[in-house]
Amino acid sequence: MSAEMTVVPVGHVVGGRVEPTDDYWGDSRAIIRIDPERFTEGAVVGLDEFSHLEVVFRFHLTDPEDLHPEPRRPRNNPQWPAGGIFAHRNMRRLNWLGVSRCRLLKVDGLDLHVADLDAVDGTPVLDIKPWFIEMGPRGEIRQPAWPSEMLADYYAEPPTS
Repeated sequence: MSAEMTVVPVGHVVGGRVEPTDDYWGDSRAIIRIDPERFTEGAVVGLDEFSHLEVVFRFHLTDPEDLHPEPRRPRNNPQWPAGGIFAHRNMRRLNWLGVSRCRLLKVDGLDLHVADLDAVDGTPVLDIKPWFIEMGPRGEIRQPAWPSEMLADYYAEPPTS
């Protein structure tokens, strides 16, 4: 179980947010720039037919010492129940992997213009997949109430000051 593997980014996030935040990712825009040293434009042929992408990335700004495998409360909110590391979707993980589903706005060469990607400028992108409706959850979906409460403003537009 302890075999290590090497993963090479297929690209990086360019633009958009520079700091990760808990909420207000709505209306965020960025570019996923695919590595031209490894890929040609042939790698994205047909991608523009899809409205959404599933992006696997590395939380590159996370402190490696900031792991929390023991149960803890989401966002340290005492109103929400404690859960273990695999009951959370945050950056405090052994391999610092994130998964995001975002809207694909435009394909321009090896630049994928996206919206609602909750990754910041400079984030290494490990894989990109088109979203297939058929690959979404099957069967009844259930979850406790706290994720809906916690994420009420996640994709809201940032408040104006």
